[in-house]
Formats: sequence, structure tokens, C-alpha cells
Amino acid sequence: MASDADKRKAAQFNEEGLLHYRHWELDEAIAAFRKAIEMNPEQPDYHLNLARALVRYGDYEGTLKALGSFLRLESDPDLVERFERLFGTALDAVESLLITTMLEHNMPLEMIGSSIQMWMEYRIAVGRHPLDVRNPAPWAAAVDLTVRKVNFREVPLKQIAEWYGTSPAAVRKRHLELISTLDIMPCDYRYFRQEQNPLDKLVEAASMFEELEERFRKL
Repeated sequence: MASDADKRKAAQFNEEGLLHYRHWELDEAIAAFRKAIEMNPEQPDYHLNLARALVRYGDYEGTLKALGSFLRLESDPDLVERFERLFGTALDAVESLLITTMLEHNMPLEMIGSSIQMWMEYRIAVGRHPLDVRNPAPWAAAVDLTVRKVNFREVPLKQIAEWYGTSPAAVRKRHLELISTLDIMPCDYRYFRQEQNPLDKLVEAASMFEELEERFRKL
């Protein structure tokens, strides 16, 4: 069992990890959460936070391992049940509705896959916050809408809502929650599936500008 001193140090590392996580400093966040776990391995939140950082990093194997550790320690049965579903092979209601509806409206398979990825990552990133999916339609519609917006394949909000049998207001609410929790941006590399990402040109331009500025200032 961790000493009081180790628990205090672990809490500090966890707070550092959360700060790095919010700023997308993922290497630092992962390292901090692992230090917190090393100091106090019995605290489930540290394992959950590590999973959240790893899924944002794209390390899905590490994410599931961290979630497994979290589940062994967590005492809230509802939370355990929710995260255990991530280890199952069956589709949940949101995924089933997404796949059916997106196929009906001729979305490419790679974008359907991107939608499933987004929903999986959201379910982890939301952490301990409540996740009510008793009505899967607004969530499925919001994921569909968000992936379309990321990939410049937009459909009017009202149309998306009609496809999923829900209201535009409900879709908008869930869409904003997805963007906020996953920190999604236009052309987000995690979910962009077109041939060329416009952000690549911005990165190239920024790199070129830095090089030109360095040459300009060099005497």
C-alpha cells in the first residue's frame, strides 16, 4: 500500500498529467500518469487517465491494458459495466445505427470506420462523466455529422436529424459535446479520410516560413 507521501506525490503527477493532456502534450501526459501509477497503483483514476491519454495518442493496445487495470480497481458497478462493453465484440446501439444509416446514404467504408473510431474514443475520453445512451439516435447522428464536417462532406443538420429520427437540437448538443471532449478540429488527422489533408499544406507553409525567417535573420 502506498504511503501518504507517495499518495501526495502521485496526486501531483496526476494533476501534471491532466494539464499536459489538456494541452495535447501527450508524451508528457502519459509519462506523468505512469509516475502517478508507480507511486499509487491502487488509485483507479490514474489508470483511467492513462487510458484517456493513450487513446488520444493512438495507442489502442496500451489503452485497453490501462482500462483493464482500471476495471480491476474500480468499485462503481455502473462505470465498470460501461467500460467493460469496450472489450466486447458486439456493436453497441450507437455503432449499429451509425453503420446502418451511413451505408444507406452511401458513406465510404473508411469514413464509417472513422465514425466508429470517434465513438470509441469518446466513450473513453469522457472518463467518469455520465454517458446516457438510452436514446442512441442523437449520438449516432452527431458522430455522423462530425465526421462529415471533418471530411468536408457536410449535410444540413436538419437532414442528418431526419435520417436518424431525432431533433436538430439534440444532434447539435451531442455534436458540441464530441468536439469539446475529443478536442476535434477541422481536418482532424484522427478522423480525416480524404486523399490529401489541407492541414499538410499549412504545416509545409509554416515550416517554409520558419526556414525563410531563419535565413533572413542570419548575418
